[in-house]
Amino acid sequence: MSRLRTPTHPTYCRVVRASAWYDLVVTAGFATPWTYVLVHDVLSSGGLALGFEALPELDTWQVLFANLMGSVVVVWAVLRIVRPLPEHGLFDGIARTLFATWQAYALAHGASGLLWLFFGIEVAFGVLQLVPWRWGRNAGSVTNDASPTDGRSDASTYWK
Repeated sequence: MSRLRTPTHPTYCRVVRASAWYDLVVTAGFATPWTYVLVHDVLSSGGLALGFEALPELDTWQVLFANLMGSVVVVWAVLRIVRPLPEHGLFDGIARTLFATWQAYALAHGASGLLWLFFGIEVAFGVLQLVPWRWGRNAGSVTNDASPTDGRSDASTYWK
């Protein structure tokens, strides 16, 4: 059975951290009802200024789901900023694939063209975080000289 090989180059963890900072900056405003109203207004007027349609009017459900998404993404971003492990990059790359899929679905069903800007960044960070993972040819454990033999990741080995 083949297993994934963990990217061990220090640059990879910098990419994981950079994607986390992007997420934190972009989604922090989604985390509370008060800040989301401001973000919604800025995105709507920005979209209009760029020639796209305005965002739909706010309703309670939209605000709730924006707040839930914003809260989870902020916590996930802080984890990757504080401890950017290769495994976090793998899972973030998978999450970005899901986000990009649903963004493409929304675009295909009439969402504002403003979403293309976010879609492009999701795809770019997804590719940067998933491509370095590759399938190993040897059956057995994950190839990662920087990991202890008990399977836990030692973050200090990734900063060197």
